[in-house]
Amino acid sequence: MREFLVEITTTVPEGTSQDEVDRRRAAEAVRARELAATGNLARLWRPVGELRSLGIWRAFDEEELHAKVLGTLPLRPWMTFTVTALQSHPNDPGGTDATP
Repeated sequence: MREFLVEITTTVPEGTSQDEVDRRRAAEAVRARELAATGNLARLWRPVGELRSLGIWRAFDEEELHAKVLGTLPLRPWMTFTVTALQSHPNDPGGTDATP
């Protein structure tokens, strides 16, 4: 699978009830755990003081990432994504390509 850096910004539509927000957020947590278990979600961070997320996501290609991974998130209708495909860097200290 390829890795992608995904920036996610979630904007709750005005007038949405708190119950609906809470329900979707709970479902989002469940789905994130499922995607982590399948290897599609590798890491997820929230920048300090910001309401966006940065994550390392995995899929066979960007089409699958959008359709079968990000597209399955319960908060998806409220999300915008910036996706950057990643490749190994020869100097990555954690990668298998790193040389001493």
